[in-house]
Amino acid sequence: MLITPNALGKANVATSTLSRWVAGLLLGSAIHGFAGADEADPSVKKPVADNTKEAIVTLPTVEVKTEKRTAGYRAETTTVGTKTDTPLIETPQSISIITQEQLQDQRADSLGTALRYTPGVQGETFGFNPRATSLKIRGFDSITTGLFRDGLQLRTPTPSGESFNPEPYGAERIEVLRGPASVLYGQSSPGGLVNFVTKRPPRQAMREIQFLAGNFSRYDGRWDLSGPIDERATFSYRLTGLVRNSGTQVDFINDNRIYIAPALAWRPSERTSLTLLSQFQDEKLGDFQFLPSEGTVLANPNGRLPARRFTGEPGFDKLNRREYAIGYLFEHQLNDAWTLRQNFRYSNNALDRAVVYSAGLQADKRTLNRVAFGNDQQLNTVALDNQAQVKFATGSIGHTVLLGVDYQHFDARSVTTFGNAPSIDIYRPVYGAAVLPPPVIGHNDTVVSQIGVYLQDQIKIHDKWVLSLAGRHDWASTELKNNVRGMRTEQNDSRFTGRAGLVYLSETGLTPYVSYSQSFLPTAGVNLFGQSFSPETAQQYEAGVKFQPTGWNSFITLAAFDLQRQNVRTPDPNNPLNQVQTGEVRVRGVEVEGVANFDFGLNLIASYTYLDAEITKSNVAGEKGERPTQVPEHFASIWGNYTLQKGLLRGLGLGTGVRYTGASYANAPNSFKSPAYTVVDAVIHYDWRQYRFAVNGSNLFNEEAFVCFSGGSFCSFGAQRTVIGSIRYLW
Repeated sequence: MLITPNALGKANVATSTLSRWVAGLLLGSAIHGFAGADEADPSVKKPVADNTKEAIVTLPTVEVKTEKRTAGYRAETTTVGTKTDTPLIETPQSISIITQEQLQDQRADSLGTALRYTPGVQGETFGFNPRATSLKIRGFDSITTGLFRDGLQLRTPTPSGESFNPEPYGAERIEVLRGPASVLYGQSSPGGLVNFVTKRPPRQAMREIQFLAGNFSRYDGRWDLSGPIDERATFSYRLTGLVRNSGTQVDFINDNRIYIAPALAWRPSERTSLTLLSQFQDEKLGDFQFLPSEGTVLANPNGRLPARRFTGEPGFDKLNRREYAIGYLFEHQLNDAWTLRQNFRYSNNALDRAVVYSAGLQADKRTLNRVAFGNDQQLNTVALDNQAQVKFATGSIGHTVLLGVDYQHFDARSVTTFGNAPSIDIYRPVYGAAVLPPPVIGHNDTVVSQIGVYLQDQIKIHDKWVLSLAGRHDWASTELKNNVRGMRTEQNDSRFTGRAGLVYLSETGLTPYVSYSQSFLPTAGVNLFGQSFSPETAQQYEAGVKFQPTGWNSFITLAAFDLQRQNVRTPDPNNPLNQVQTGEVRVRGVEVEGVANFDFGLNLIASYTYLDAEITKSNVAGEKGERPTQVPEHFASIWGNYTLQKGLLRGLGLGTGVRYTGASYANAPNSFKSPAYTVVDAVIHYDWRQYRFAVNGSNLFNEEAFVCFSGGSFCSFGAQRTVIGSIRYLW
């Protein structure tokens, strides 16, 4: 768990509890020397004290190291790239870590907003969208298969359901791995993945409550209560929760949420830990609104449309989603060499969605044709990951070998309805028209299962070179039952994927690396002749430099990559009713990220992304050689937060950030552009005793940002100016 020193300094831990904990540590109690799952580096063991004097000498060293690893915006280690606790500088792939302090300073209230300052990632590709995160990584859609929680996939086999929308307040940190990751995680997007790390029970008591209020009639209450249950912290708990009642920038669209996440940790010895994680999330939201391009990006003789314009029907539209999950993280260290782990989660999602949305303008450029759409979905998922890790050395060559077997099972039932709805004057809307229940056009049962076996060896040579070799074989099956047509199809796929990387560790902190990685993703469905589609595949070459200046608490990554995806479905040139897998997309790019924490109270993060994306093969006229839609060529950001460390105004902080997103295309061939935009964010906060008072502003100057799609027929507004005030109390 990433605990900032700032938060620890404000937590008023009861003296008796702290003294008992320290005494237990010094006297060699059951908790001494154990690094549990709630700490940043589980592989680092606290020194065993032979006597009280020695323990008193070594204890400060442990504390300083922990604070250095978790303070500010910089994290030194992660498991997302290797599933072992590996320093970022030794991982031959581009990774970003969004720490707890960054989430707090930027007031990230959705996964999309949390990813705004991360290179290579687009978390708001459809503009303002309370429904779900629209995720692209390195130019490829990743929302269906690129989202993970605690290393286990959050996948929905039915993209229209979009069943996962994680609550950032429940995250200890958010990890982003860019590039293919099938070798460790199985079938997934070629662009990479986002791993949401759940808050876990700590040994020390840490408690907070927050109250927030903002524009759009937002009111929010939060709590995060945790600490040991017994004197030796063999058992500890955490209870995180949130209740939000809020409107949004769009009329009749709410963003209401209840989130409760109980967790319990059991550490019977320094070598064993079991963490139980659970959560319940209930949402009453609204669908994102897309408006005609004529009246937003393009001129309309009737004028411009406002961002608040609602295109649906208040009496018909709804989006209710309920999710619950329970699982565990188990780790047992057999000896100094061998460690066993097992991670498990079961989750259930229910979606009840009905929406009336835009279908195009009539000749008068103000009457909007509309259609009605509905989707009821039940999704049950089981995910299990078994790992055995062994560390050994042969002379000056060290090995960290990981053997794993994982299993995933997704069972989805979805009913889809679609039909016409009454038109409306989009410039002077009068709501209340009767919308007939649309007919059922789809009733599908989808079952997806996957078993994967993987092996990885991280070879460290003379403490200068790190060679990573990994391979995996997957067996995946998909069963689709169409209850409307009375059809049932089965599909079985198997695939080997691999990854190889080499890192050179220099004494200057400048570390070059190269890597090659693969991914595969089964494609559900059959062609016109009843033949199953082959899995999509991808390969990536990446080379870069990571720089960790000696004596500085900073980290810089420069990565260049060439990523190519095959077996993309495209229309059959010989039969318009059929699809063939001859499409290919290639993305070459450069990413730069710098993170720094300075002792005088300044935290900085900056990033830049360049994407040269191209459709290299397609049967659609005019597509070959063009850019894929909604993929800007350039985007960049910078954020800084400074807190006064001394003087009368000690604890007063100011942060500001600038985000630039370049133009992107709404169609291929590339004839319609979504314009580039630049927005400014800011925060002012003051820490006084056990309180933090803060005001966060997003898009301060209310810049109109648009994302266009559907060939340029429709556009969606980006997030408008949002101002949120908050009070936090720690004890």
